[in-house]
Amino acid sequence: MERIVNIHIEKLPEGVYLATSDTIQGLVAQGRTLTETLEIARDIAKKLIEAQDGYTSETELSLVHESFDYPLVIGI
Repeated sequence: MERIVNIHIEKLPEGVYLATSDTIQGLVAQGRTLTETLEIARDIAKKLIEAQDGYTSETELSLVHESFDYPLVIGI
């Protein structure tokens, strides 16, 4: 079952991206690119949820529905 984890991403002055989450305590990911940061954040979120043995309440994480909005970032 897929769930949605909201993360906050910011570009640091050093040129790397930092991802954190208010939903999953301890989720901090850093990468050279936005794609790399998202991949790392996904892996960390999965490991944190597994380590907490489902401690993160399922009501906190929304289900992925058949249709949802997604911000598409395009570099021009």
